[in-house]
Amino acid sequence: MLIGGLAAVYHGSPFPTEDADITPQADHANLDRLAAALRELNARIRTEAEPAGLPFAYDAASLAAVGTWNLVTDAGDLDLSFEPSGTQGYPDLRRDAFAAELYGVTVQIASLADVIRSKQAANRPKDQRVLPTLREILALPDWN
Repeated sequence: MLIGGLAAVYHGSPFPTEDADITPQADHANLDRLAAALRELNARIRTEAEPAGLPFAYDAASLAAVGTWNLVTDAGDLDLSFEPSGTQGYPDLRRDAFAAELYGVTVQIASLADVIRSKQAANRPKDQRVLPTLREILALPDWN
């Protein structure tokens, strides 16, 4: 499920983002698929000390053992959060999410209301800066 800034951009946010944020479904089969995709993307743990990233085990058990992963991949930065701030994870976000076609792939995208809820709960300065605009978009009469 696409969450965070990129989901906000999909909903009309004018604020650019430098990474993709996702909340995966946490069942073993999905985490196996995610691990395979991360392997294909050459994912590494993102750290300030090692810009190229640090290797890690690409398996479902390793992914499930940590609540949040900040990764660098050959396609760009990717953050995985099993339970984003203000949510109860994938099952919670799935209720109001919708499917969209992006680059030939069907992707679940968190609702704008859920993106706002999560950013509000995270309460980071970068989230506080975009919240008024996201709320304005949500309040538009033709927004759905």
